[in-house]
Amino acid sequence: MAKTMREDLLVFLPQHIRQALSQLPQTLQNSIEEIRIRIQRPLEVIIQNQSYYPTEKGSYSMSWQDGIMTSQEDALKIMNVISRHSIYAIEEELRRGYITVQGGHRIGIAGRAVVEEGRIKHLKDIRSFNIRIARQCIGIAEGILKFLIEQREKKAYFCNTLIISPPRCGKTTLLRDLTRMLSYGTHKTGLEGQKVGVVDERSEIASCIEGIPQNDLGPRVDVLDACPKAEGMMLLIRSMSPDIIVTDEIGSVEDTRAILEALHAGVYLLTSAHGFSLEDIKSRPSLESLFQQPVFERFILLSKRNGVGTIEAIYDKNQKPIYQIKKEGRIYA
Repeated sequence: MAKTMREDLLVFLPQHIRQALSQLPQTLQNSIEEIRIRIQRPLEVIIQNQSYYPTEKGSYSMSWQDGIMTSQEDALKIMNVISRHSIYAIEEELRRGYITVQGGHRIGIAGRAVVEEGRIKHLKDIRSFNIRIARQCIGIAEGILKFLIEQREKKAYFCNTLIISPPRCGKTTLLRDLTRMLSYGTHKTGLEGQKVGVVDERSEIASCIEGIPQNDLGPRVDVLDACPKAEGMMLLIRSMSPDIIVTDEIGSVEDTRAILEALHAGVYLLTSAHGFSLEDIKSRPSLESLFQQPVFERFILLSKRNGVGTIEAIYDKNQKPIYQIKKEGRIYA
C-alpha cells in the first residue's frame, strides 16, 4: 500500500468492506498485513500480529465485539470476482486452498472439502478468506549478498545458502530479493547475472498470474508455479539448465533427495526452512543428509527480535559466524 488503499486489492472486496478499510487511519492502512473475512463474524485486519476490527462508525476497535459483521452475500461477491464468475476456472486453486490475484496478493480460503479417494478435489461453500497483502521490498538483500559470495580463481561464485526462520519473520521476502539480485547480478560483489530457476510451490516467491511473475525477480528467471519442490527441481535441471535453483520451505525426505541431485548436477542452491536455530534444523531426520555431505556453505538465521527481518547471524560452511547481530540489532543487515 502506498498513499491510499491499493485499487488492485479493493476490487476484490464488497463495497461496505472497502469503505470500512478506507476509513481506517492512514498509518494503519499502510501497515495492513492480512485482511480476515469470516462469514457471520467480524471483519479483522492484522498489523504486526495485532488484530484490529473496523467498526460501523468508521473507526476501529481492539475488541472483536465492536467489529462490522460480514455476510454470506459477501462471500458470494468475493468468489464471483476472483473466479470471474467461473468456479470451474479456479478448481485447481480451490484444491490448493489459495488463489493468487493481480498485484501478487494471495487469498487463502476455507470451506467444505470435496474429497475423492482420500484426497481433496476442491473446496466448496467457501466461508473464510485470508487476504495476505503482497509487498515486495526491493533492495533489502543488498547488505547480505556480499556474505554469500566467494572469490574462486578470480571469479565470484554464489554459495549454497539456507535461510532459517520461524514463521512470519520475513524469510520469503528476503528469499525473493536475493533471487532478484542474483538474476540481475551486482557490480559490488562481482557476480554476473545468473540463470535462476524458481520452484514456487506456494506461489509466494513470484506470485504468478497465468505464469507471469507479479514480483520483479530480474531478467534471467524461470518460474515453475504451484509445482511440488522435489519434482520441480528435477524438471528445471532437465529443461532450463539453471545456475541456481531457488525454493522455499524445504523439510521432506523428497526435498532432500532432490537437493542432493541438484548439487551433483552442478547447480547452486538458495532455499529456506522453518526453524529457530541451526541446531533445530540439524536435528531433523529428514534433513540430516544435507549436513553429512555437507551441502550448504552459508546459513542465515532470521528472527523478529528487533522487527520482522532481524538478521541474528550468518554462518559459514563450518557453522562459524561470519556476521552476528549487534546489541541494537539490524534488520536485513
